[in-house]
Amino acid sequence: MKRLFAIALLFTALFAAIGATSTAAAKKDQFARKLHTFNAIVKELHTNYVDTLDAIGIMDKTIDALLYQIDPYTEYYPADNQDEILSLSQGKYAGIGSFIVKRGDSVYISEPQWESPARKSGLKAGDALVTIDGDSISKSTDVGDVSKRLRGQAGTEVKVSVRRPYGPDSTLSFTIRRADIKVNPLPYYGVDSLGVGYIRLTTFNESSARQVRDAILDMLRDPKFKGLVIDLRSNGGGLLESAVQIASNFVPKGTEIVRTRGRETRDERVYKTVGQPLDTKIPLAILTDGGTASASEILAGSLQDLDRAVIVGDRSFGKGLVQTTRPLPYDDILKITTGRYYIPSGRLIQVLDYSHRNPDGSPARMPDSLTHEFATRAGRTVRDGGGITPDLTVKRAEGNRLLYNIMSDFWAYDFATRYAALHPEPVPSDSFKVSDEIFEDFKAFIDPERFKYDKQCETGLKYLRDAAKAEGYMTDSVAAQFDILGAMLKHDLGHDLDFNRKDIIEILDDELAARYYSDADRVRRQLGNDSVLAKAKEIILDKERYQIILKPRKEE
Repeated sequence: MKRLFAIALLFTALFAAIGATSTAAAKKDQFARKLHTFNAIVKELHTNYVDTLDAIGIMDKTIDALLYQIDPYTEYYPADNQDEILSLSQGKYAGIGSFIVKRGDSVYISEPQWESPARKSGLKAGDALVTIDGDSISKSTDVGDVSKRLRGQAGTEVKVSVRRPYGPDSTLSFTIRRADIKVNPLPYYGVDSLGVGYIRLTTFNESSARQVRDAILDMLRDPKFKGLVIDLRSNGGGLLESAVQIASNFVPKGTEIVRTRGRETRDERVYKTVGQPLDTKIPLAILTDGGTASASEILAGSLQDLDRAVIVGDRSFGKGLVQTTRPLPYDDILKITTGRYYIPSGRLIQVLDYSHRNPDGSPARMPDSLTHEFATRAGRTVRDGGGITPDLTVKRAEGNRLLYNIMSDFWAYDFATRYAALHPEPVPSDSFKVSDEIFEDFKAFIDPERFKYDKQCETGLKYLRDAAKAEGYMTDSVAAQFDILGAMLKHDLGHDLDFNRKDIIEILDDELAARYYSDADRVRRQLGNDSVLAKAKEIILDKERYQIILKPRKEE
């Protein structure tokens, strides 16, 4: 009987294997047929369609549409457009060194980088590009095409003409010698008067780990150095290996920081620290927000799991996917998602599931109620599926539509451009501040007829009026009360600007600083008004509270 049962099991397993093999083979055959059909359709369209088609453009859009269905991180880079991926990984590119932006029908110099060929040649923020090497920039010109024209081999020249606002000579011409532009991942570090060190890290490229290590070594020489804050807010990540190297400064050699798992079991890879740490005891805090992603989350999450750092700020983005680059024919490159990463507690912090889509096509988001509990090395509870949750949540004040429109509609930007044109000589960074006179000048700069923003009180009151009419409550007396309330809540632009004065001054300060000062000076100017940083410093200097956060109390 047992023998018959064993034989039955064997045949069941065999048929299951044959069925699985048959199913896999059928799917493979079906895929080959679809691919053959696709090639045939493209050939027919290219050969027989009534009008001449832009075959290359169609293929590019087809590739983009294909990859869009997978995830936003799997991307195709043709051989002639790889500056972006190379600058992200290597931390450099060749060009004039300026950000550009399209506004309306024009492409503008958004911000010439400090010490770049663009800035040294005389280009300024707010310049509208008119021609590049004699070719006109039209309203149909794509900003990506402009970027390609401005970039090029170091040592070569590019001639540009611009239309400059708020100046006596509206059209100016420049000849700019391109150079290798280095992307500085660490614009500022320093130790304050209380002994708290600070590092602003903006990306993880090939030079990030070395620069962070050098900065820490420099701060360790300061006799008043008591602790360190690493600011990863708005840091979208970069090289995984760089995050591992930076973590190695704070934990013992051989500590696991992250492991990646691909589709197959054999694809698992474990990343451990390989160098001797600089300091395993000094208090450490890491700042995160919704823009903290990928390699930033590996650094923050691993040090949280190892109870080596206190995380302060807001929940991180939640990107737990790993990308690698693969060569394609004709020197093209495919950046493809090849795995997921898991930090030391074993958790995956990926928040969006691109393999399961909502009815509208958007990726499904894991609700907090379905996340799982994990434990740090000391036994603290942490969760997966939703980014890195800080040990101490400190949210920055939420903005409103008025502040949003001041930035998105370039009111603050254009005001700073005009101010710099009227005040070309900068004052020392430590002396400059947005005075009452500058603030009043900004208020006068805004044209009430063109400045549009949602007036929430008026919108809410209109909603109530409509609801009262629809439900039969709009009597004459109710309507009269609505009119009284409407008069009391009627928006006044001057009042709204004054009410948001503090936030507007911070916006103006940053925009004006961009016209005059280096990246390091701009970061340093922001630190004094940073409530998240202030809370992190408070924890660093309170040793007892720091230890309580990292080591849970034992139940009695």
